[in-house]
Amino acid sequence: MVKPLTFKGDKKPKKRKRDRDAAAADRPDADGAPATKQLQRAGDEHGADDDDSWVSADAAADVVGPVMIVLPTDRPSALACDPGGKVFAMPIENIVDGNPTSAEPHDVRQVWVANRIAGTDSYRFKGHHGRYLACDKIGLLSATSEAVSPLECFTVIATADTPGTFQLQTLRDTFLAIKASPSSSSSSAAPAEVRGDADAITFATTFRIRMQARFKPKLRASKEEKALARISRRELEEAAGRRLGEDEVRVLKRARREGDFHEKLLDIKVKGKHDKFA
Repeated sequence: MVKPLTFKGDKKPKKRKRDRDAAAADRPDADGAPATKQLQRAGDEHGADDDDSWVSADAAADVVGPVMIVLPTDRPSALACDPGGKVFAMPIENIVDGNPTSAEPHDVRQVWVANRIAGTDSYRFKGHHGRYLACDKIGLLSATSEAVSPLECFTVIATADTPGTFQLQTLRDTFLAIKASPSSSSSSAAPAEVRGDADAITFATTFRIRMQARFKPKLRASKEEKALARISRRELEEAAGRRLGEDEVRVLKRARREGDFHEKLLDIKVKGKHDKFA
């Protein structure tokens, strides 16, 4: 492209910040990849820890972090509690075609923080107000306790014949269940009551548990493996102490994924020493 003539004393046009940023984004960095791709790659790694999407728990071991307990009501609802500790069923608004496997909380009252109690198979569920879900001896649920006692301990049991669903069992071997409200006969919109005195596993005791993807062990392991497989040519050459050929880079990247990276790196270092004195 022909540039316009310039003369001594002419004012130089100021380079706009947007143009400088665009040029910097397209300029390759030390390992040969454009800066835009480097930023995108860094963003992906950061996003692995900030993934706030909701997925379904598949096993009891998955139940950790913020969860949503989906109840088997006619209109999908979730176990919720108010600031006073009252536990109730709240209709779910964030759901696709009424499918409970797509449910997401729209209200903080529907979210519980699940943790496994160390050394046991029991779980505790903390409400948004910092108090724990509890079931008393007659089956009434509440969330008013700031400490964990046997009343606040639950066992999460995967339902044998319905994958992806669970039973929440108290330490008295009863189960949490939904019960039709006494007023349901006069009003179909009346919310169901949730109690903890069911003595057998039924449809009414079968819940789904939705959780944030970043806490699911399998998803975390998969993202950690992908992050482990990402390594630049520059990092590989720094580890080897010399410039590497394309074949050597491929070998080391494959070894990093498969777990024998240090052995392959040692082989390449030894080969490099032999080449030096050949």
